[in-house]
Amino acid sequence: METSSSSTTRHTCLKLEIPSTEPIFVKGTWFDAHFDISITDGLHAWVCNATEEEVKERAAQWDQPVTEYIELAERYLGFQQPGSVYRFADAGDDHKRLSWAFEKEGTKLEWRWKFRPSPDSQKITGGILDFLMDANIRLSEEVFRKTQSFEKLKVEAEKCLEQSERSTNEKMEFESEIYAKFLGVLNSKKAKLRELRDQLSKQETTGKALMEEEDSTDKTESYHTGSDAEGGEEEPEKNLTSTCKDVPAAAGRGRGRKRATRK
Repeated sequence: METSSSSTTRHTCLKLEIPSTEPIFVKGTWFDAHFDISITDGLHAWVCNATEEEVKERAAQWDQPVTEYIELAERYLGFQQPGSVYRFADAGDDHKRLSWAFEKEGTKLEWRWKFRPSPDSQKITGGILDFLMDANIRLSEEVFRKTQSFEKLKVEAEKCLEQSERSTNEKMEFESEIYAKFLGVLNSKKAKLRELRDQLSKQETTGKALMEEEDSTDKTESYHTGSDAEGGEEEPEKNLTSTCKDVPAAAGRGRGRKRATRK
C-alpha cells in the first residue's frame, strides 16, 4: 500500500489479494466529506465517486459521523486488514461490487460500494501505474535517505564506541596509576608509622631500663649506707672489748709488782 496526503486530501493505493481471483489495485482519494475510488485488474477498470450525500446517508445508517465513516473506510481500503473478508463480485451490467466485512464492538459489519465501468480503462490503469511509480520513486528516495542516515549514524556510533572504549581505557589507566601512587604513599606511611612505633617502643624499653637501673642504684646506695652505719656502731663495742681486756691485764701486772716488793 502506498499513501500520500495533503492538508485536506489523502491518497492511497492498495494491492488487494482476494482468494480465487486475480489481485486488483484499489486507488483511493479521500476528502473530508467524500471520496473517489478506482479499481483496475490491469485490463479493465471501474470507478466509484461517493458524493457527500451518499457518504452522509451511509454514515447515518451505521450511526456514525461522516468523518469517522470515511476514516474507517480509508483504513480498510488503504491497508488490507487481516481478519477482514474482502470480495469483488459482479453486480450486473459490467458493474462490480466491492465489499469488506469486519467487526466493531462485537458486531459484524459489511460495507459495500458499487463500481461502474470506467469510460477510459487505459487512463485509469495508467493513472494507477503512474501513482505507484511515483510512490516507488518516493519510497526509493526515502530508503536512500534512510540508508545514508543509517550509515552516518553507524559511523557516529562507531566513533562514539571507539571514544567510549578509549575513555574507558584512559579511565582504567588513570585509576591504576592513581592506585599505584596511593599504594606507594600508603606503604610509605605504614613504614613511617612502623618506624615511629619501633622508636617509641625502644624509648619505652630504654626508659624502663633506666628506671630499673635507677631503682637498683638507689637500693645499692641504701644498702651501703646501712652497712656503714652498722659498722660504726660495732667499732665502739670492739673498743670496749679491747679496753676491757686491757684492764685485767694491767691489773695482773700490778699485782705481780706488789708481790715482788714484799719479798
